[in-house]
Amino acid sequence: MDRKQVMAYRIAAQGLHREAADPHELAVFDLGVQDNQRGGPAIALAARLSTPATTDDRFALLWSHRGAPHLHRRGDLKALVASLVPLSEADAEARMGWQRTQVARAGVPAAEALTVAARALHKAVGRTMTKGDSSTAVTKLVPDGFSLWCRRCGATHIFEQLMRLAAPLAGLELVPGATPATLTPMAQRGPVPVKPDVRAATAVMAAYLRLHGPATPGEAGGFSGTTATAAKEMWPSDLVEVRLDKKKRYLPADALPLLENPPEPDVVRLLPPSDPLLQARDRDLLVPEKAHQKEVWKILGNPGALLTDGEIAGVWRPKTAGNRLSITVRTFWPLSPDVRERVGQEAEVVAAARGLTLSKVDW
Repeated sequence: MDRKQVMAYRIAAQGLHREAADPHELAVFDLGVQDNQRGGPAIALAARLSTPATTDDRFALLWSHRGAPHLHRRGDLKALVASLVPLSEADAEARMGWQRTQVARAGVPAAEALTVAARALHKAVGRTMTKGDSSTAVTKLVPDGFSLWCRRCGATHIFEQLMRLAAPLAGLELVPGATPATLTPMAQRGPVPVKPDVRAATAVMAAYLRLHGPATPGEAGGFSGTTATAAKEMWPSDLVEVRLDKKKRYLPADALPLLENPPEPDVVRLLPPSDPLLQARDRDLLVPEKAHQKEVWKILGNPGALLTDGEIAGVWRPKTAGNRLSITVRTFWPLSPDVRERVGQEAEVVAAARGLTLSKVDW
């Protein structure tokens, strides 16, 4: 397979041809839609739905993959939470991410630390509480080695990543749109799961491969915040091998017909910074030019991405003034007048998704 065919497949698999009318039907919710608190999910949905719609009480927001906030179908929460229990100590260490060294210094195995923190959160947060209050309460219940002094907060509190990973296991979700971040118990809150669920973890790998495939174990594991070795322990069995750039990649067998004959990716979309399409771990495939990658994925403050005819063709940034929205677009190459006109139409869609009126599009 070649790169253009894979891009066309992913655009179709992720619903960017706008064939669905109900957000609950969107395949991207098989993994969840990351929420960056800047209207990202609303814009991601607007890029995929045939009629204007928003998420409703069928969806829940929680820290899930990599400890990042994602919107998920409520009906998927039980399996999702089960999939977040590490399969091994190495898996748990990897999921600690940027704070794995601090957790290791506590002298407690990472998997045990996660269980201890989840049980403490389950006990400490029995009602709706801000993240700060939740952190203060749980810090009193965990071993001293699980917390540190935070200069910004002026207080000692539990490790950030440990709290994020433990919260869904403790049956806690986030209140959408709340500032500051606020935790609340799930309606169907059960005990803290401690036993790994290989089937649930495998379902996450399969969903990644279906939406971002063909892909490798390292790429699929990276989405979950773990290693290629751990990903292989939860690897689906019903896969086909695909060669792309002389590299072995994998795809669910029943998705092969769509990969072999995807619809033409003749869509123009303004995608939010954390859009599902941009969550793939093979950035060289999504955006081949290194200079363009630096424009799409920044250390802080990512812009949105402009998708045109199967390529990430530029970036965009919004600016609000009252209830009016202006959008500045920077392209990686010249666009035809027709495409520029369609970008203007998509800017109207973005404004409507955010409940604003479009003021102008600057190029």
